[in-house]
Amino acid sequence: MSQQTVVNIPITDHDNFSFAECLVFLGRSEKECLHYVEGGVVQKMIVSNGQPVLVEISDDAASKALRVTVRSTGDRANDLNGSNRLKELKGPRGLKGLNDLSGANELSGSNDLNGSNRLKELKGPRGLQGLNDSNDSMSIDEVYIRRYISHWLHLDADLRSFYDFAAKDTVLASLAARYKGLRLIGIPDLFEALTWSITGQQITLGFAYTLRQRFIQAFGHHAVIDGKDHYVYPHPSVIAALEPASLISMQFSRSKADYIIRLAQSMTDGHLTAEQLENMDYQQAREHLISFRGIGNWSANYVLMKYHRHYQALPLEDAGLHNALKYQLQLSSKPSLADVKTYTQHWKEHAAYATFYLWRSLY
Repeated sequence: MSQQTVVNIPITDHDNFSFAECLVFLGRSEKECLHYVEGGVVQKMIVSNGQPVLVEISDDAASKALRVTVRSTGDRANDLNGSNRLKELKGPRGLKGLNDLSGANELSGSNDLNGSNRLKELKGPRGLQGLNDSNDSMSIDEVYIRRYISHWLHLDADLRSFYDFAAKDTVLASLAARYKGLRLIGIPDLFEALTWSITGQQITLGFAYTLRQRFIQAFGHHAVIDGKDHYVYPHPSVIAALEPASLISMQFSRSKADYIIRLAQSMTDGHLTAEQLENMDYQQAREHLISFRGIGNWSANYVLMKYHRHYQALPLEDAGLHNALKYQLQLSSKPSLADVKTYTQHWKEHAAYATFYLWRSLY
């Protein structure tokens, strides 16, 4: 039977929080397949204690909190390692190292490990921690769910300093007033943040979403709940076992396919972990990330902004940022990179939020 519980998550600086603005961001793409936004409620499948659960998030303004209903997916969850879907993707060299496992072990996607050692690399409220080897009955980890959602929606942020800064800034003042309460909604999984930053390089945002959707639906855990398809983002050890042809067949470029698979291998081998990055300052973390093929300055700053929440992270080369500055400053053409540096040099510890609010002005 399905287990259900309700978790309340307090919101820091509630006067500067707008769930409605957060919903606009979360609902901006019709190709989003990791969550739904319907009737003021966000639905998302995450992993708790080695089992997929459905969280339904709604506003509880009177309590200055979010109300989260957590439901186990019960026996409606299957194919946790995505192996059935992998069989549908044909490549000249096939898919190595994958077989059909059972129970929570399947989340590792490995044929020789239960995934527990690799999963320990994903620390803190981010990523797929909460996975284990147990096939015992479902137990909802309320502490983990609070941390996960608080990190994802940045519920522990205090925006007063940013709003004070923005009120005196020519570009940001109107945006901060217009979108007041919008939090810097992040990406709660390091592998997702990394692969998304690679997927989106040098292509349109619309096509990037198409590739992301194909990737998730092919390799992520899938469950049908109340007639809806829900997914958990693919685990690195599943992708580490692929050949590039599997991604190329989805229209990933050869270089991006190589980058993504190599990153997955680096994560499963422990050469790139969330714990490493969390123990580094901004500059150290940026340098560590750009040491991996496929991660340049833009991707590194995007990951540090959206996953690690380094407030000074600034994706200077971002086309969306350039377009937003063009519109806000009423320029006749997109600014040069040198101009963008000039416009943004004073943002400093407000750079991440300033960028996010400029992105918001584009949709």
